[in-house]
Parts: sequence; structure tokens; C-alpha cells
Amino acid sequence: MKALVYDGVGKIKVVDKDVPKIQEQTQALVKMVRTTICGTDLHIIKGDVPTVDRGRTLGHEGIGIIEEVGNEVKNFKKGDRVLIACITSCATCSFCKRSLYDACKKGGWRLGHLHDGTQAEYILMPFADSCLYPVPKGADERSLLVYSDILPTGLEVGVLRGHVKPGSTVAIVGAGPVGLAAGICAQFYAPKSLVFFDKDEYRLEVAKKIGATATYKISNAKEAREASKEHHGDIDGFDVVIEAVGVPQTWDMCQELVGIGSHIANVGVHGTGVNLAIDRLWPRSTSISMALVSSHTIPLLLELNKAGKINTNELITHDFKFSEIEKAYDTFGRAAETKALKMNIEFD
Repeated sequence: MKALVYDGVGKIKVVDKDVPKIQEQTQALVKMVRTTICGTDLHIIKGDVPTVDRGRTLGHEGIGIIEEVGNEVKNFKKGDRVLIACITSCATCSFCKRSLYDACKKGGWRLGHLHDGTQAEYILMPFADSCLYPVPKGADERSLLVYSDILPTGLEVGVLRGHVKPGSTVAIVGAGPVGLAAGICAQFYAPKSLVFFDKDEYRLEVAKKIGATATYKISNAKEAREASKEHHGDIDGFDVVIEAVGVPQTWDMCQELVGIGSHIANVGVHGTGVNLAIDRLWPRSTSISMALVSSHTIPLLLELNKAGKINTNELITHDFKFSEIEKAYDTFGRAAETKALKMNIEFD
């Protein structure tokens, strides 16, 4: 089979690998139908995730068809169409029982990290019963790609940990795929305002399409401070600020935007340290949260999809065949030029 692998810092390549075989009876062999690229994949290629071995098949998102199941798999059979969760859960350990699948003692973030991932013609899925989900009948599978990772990330790490409530004022710093997903999910809770901050005009236009009440083109903390004053007037700041980029500059912006008695929810993947302005934040009763997605909200999100309550069409911007995956990576890596958000990569 063909697979896209990490080939050392700054390098990827398509190689031939053997189709994996079931080794444990809780596993399923899945023939991939479509996959996509995540910003985390770019972090791996840059060398930010040293636990990824050279030759590892990348990818942790996608949709496929069950090819074979182990004897202990109860929920799926050959031919079932499935959504793949980005996080692996054994469903039995103490962390999984608390919906902390990301901390699973036998799983966690493994796909495209410690275990070959979804950017291949086949993937061997561990713990199939708890890591795969049936594709809803009639669903648009192209837009369903975002349900593997960025949609549950936006909901769990941004909206729920950020304590978005009816009437909240919400600021999202970063109108990339995860930030936009957080904006879609924030609207489940009827915020009074949903304001996006980014330096990319195209992404801010998409933010308006998915429901932003205001957008600001800014790039640093000073501009964020002025924008907050312009937006709020005498009010101190936002009730919830979601960081969705993962660089020191955007973290500094969040510290300027957060109001008294309010919350910063960090979603972005930070490859370097940031400055915590604790001398200014602690007397303002600021709370801060951060986490890796656990993916435990995927069933809820799929139910909302079936009910027609979520529209993620704006998040898929480009289509490629798997034979063009290296071109897809180049397009995704130059998002400012190409106006790329999420890629739909289909297998022949």
C-alpha cells in the first residue's frame, strides 16, 4: 500500500508499506476513503515532536470502510463506513472512565505519532469499538472530515473548558481551522458576541460566514488592547478568550483581551514557551485552561450533524487525490497564499 511518512526534519515522502495485519482481537483494519492534514502534522515535520520516528505514517483524521475486524470487536463489521477519532481510547482505564481519553493508559494520541496513521491506503485501528464511529446515513463525508479532530477540539478545549455560557462575550484569537471550529461550537451556547482576531483577511471573511459578530485584523498585543477598547467601550474585556494559534504573540494578545473574572482557554499547540503575565492577571481573577483534545464529544457532534444543527462546509477549501498528497501538503503549508483551511484528500 502507499503511505505518506515522516522522513526526518523538514521531509515527507510517499512510500510502499505492507498492508497491516490484525495483531490484537480488539483491532480493525480500515481501508481509507478520505483523509486530511492537520497543523500538528506540520509541527511533526518541523521537528517539534521528537517522539515521532522517521518512517512513521502521518495523519490522525479520516473516514474509511471496515475491511476486517478482530474477534473481540462487537460494534463493527466488514463494509461499515466509519469516522476515525484522532485519540485512541481503551474505554476501560481510570482516565477513560473520566472522559480523559487523551490520557488513556493504553492509548492517547497515537495515530500518526506512535502508531501509523491515516495518510495511507489502510490503517490498523486499535480499540476499534471505542475509537471508530458509524458515519451517519446521508452525511456529507467531505465536511465530516473535521469531526475527527478540529471540531471536538474546538468544543472540548475551547468552548467547554472556556466556560462559554448564554450571553458570554467570546473572543477567538486565530481564524484558522481550529479557531473557526471553536466559533461554530461556541454558538451552541448563545454568546452575546463572537469576535475573531487574525491578520489574514480571507480567514476573517470565513469567520463572518460561520457567525462572527465582528472581526479585527491585528497581529500584536498592543493592537489587541486597542481593539478591545473599541469593541467594549467602558467594559473591561471579554468573558472568554480562546487562543487558537500557538505562538507567543497570540498568547500575549489573549492576555490583553481577557476581562476581569474571565477565562483564557488555550487551544493552540505551542512549540515554545510564552510569557505568563501573572503579576497582572492574578488580581483580575483570571482563570486559564489548556488541554489536548480527548474526542469524547464526537458522538454528540455526530448527533447534531444528523439533526442538521452544524454546518462545517466552509472549513473544507481544497480537494486532492491521495496521489497528490505531497502537493496538498505544499498547499496547506502556504495557507496565507493559497487560502487553505482543511484539505479533502480522497483515495482512488
